Amino acid sequence: MADALQRRWYDGRQPPLWTLPLEALYRRTVTRKEERFRRDPSLAVRLAVPVVVVGNITIGGTGKTPLIIALARALVERGYRPGVVSRGYGGSERGPALLDAQSSAATVGDEPCLIFQSGVPVAIGRQRPEAARLLINEGCDVVLADDGLQHYRLARDVEICVIDGERRFGNARLLPAGPLREPLSRLDRVDFIVNNGGRLVDDEIPMTLRGGFAINMADPEQVLPLSDFTERPVHAVAGIGNPGRFFRSLRDQGVDVRDHAFADHHAFSASDLTFDDGCPVLMTDKDAVKCRAFARPHWWRVPVQAVLDEAFFDAVASRVAGARRG
Repeated sequence: MADALQRRWYDGRQPPLWTLPLEALYRRTVTRKEERFRRDPSLAVRLAVPVVVVGNITIGGTGKTPLIIALARALVERGYRPGVVSRGYGGSERGPALLDAQSSAATVGDEPCLIFQSGVPVAIGRQRPEAARLLINEGCDVVLADDGLQHYRLARDVEICVIDGERRFGNARLLPAGPLREPLSRLDRVDFIVNNGGRLVDDEIPMTLRGGFAINMADPEQVLPLSDFTERPVHAVAGIGNPGRFFRSLRDQGVDVRDHAFADHHAFSASDLTFDDGCPVLMTDKDAVKCRAFARPHWWRVPVQAVLDEAFFDAVASRVAGARRG
């Protein structure tokens, strides 16, 4: 049901009639929540350091995690000590808690694990202000809030909305009639709109995901260009918001893909990746953090890097500097 409904959001068909009253109810709920915080700013928790929110207004993957990693690295290069706060979706830990080397995707979520493995301090918690304070206590002087556009309880100084440049906003309707978590008018109030891999509209900032190699999951010293995987079919596995983007990226580099799409944040087991033909298995980094404990020698992860103009990072850093407390 869920997959069929999501396909309908993007293929031009009208939404099912049963979704329309639910959409109206959802719209009222979202509008009232936003208006409540706008009328009374004291409801939001203001931290002692600047907060940069990175999120989206649609469900499904848009490229937030690679952007957060790239933004954190750019801020480090400009003299900041950033940390990332996340709800920890998909993990059992409610927090607040700082990630460490023993943290697993099962307890803290796949995306926080992936961000932490890039070398960025990460804290998770259902109450994000409390989790963010753990980062500040560790010496972070700017907090990046992962998927925080709709989390109004955490006051913010900069808002960045990431959009899927290929699918954009589908039928532009709110859940469950469409993919929107908030109305399109929400974009009028963000500071930056980053377009991941599509035609730019107005002042959107272009972002591309670059990845041309694979790392063996059983032996990370083995690194191969994707061109080495063009001699025979491979199984491509993706449990992300938009699996088709990953599969297309492999095909664009000449890989003969047998694709296997799973739900976003899918909790993988070895049986999900057991195929009888011995062909290589390629997966995203986000999926790989959940599969390392039972990795096989023919499994490979395909990392990607978000590429944006340095002027964007300079602009964000300038906003952060202007928002410094004291």
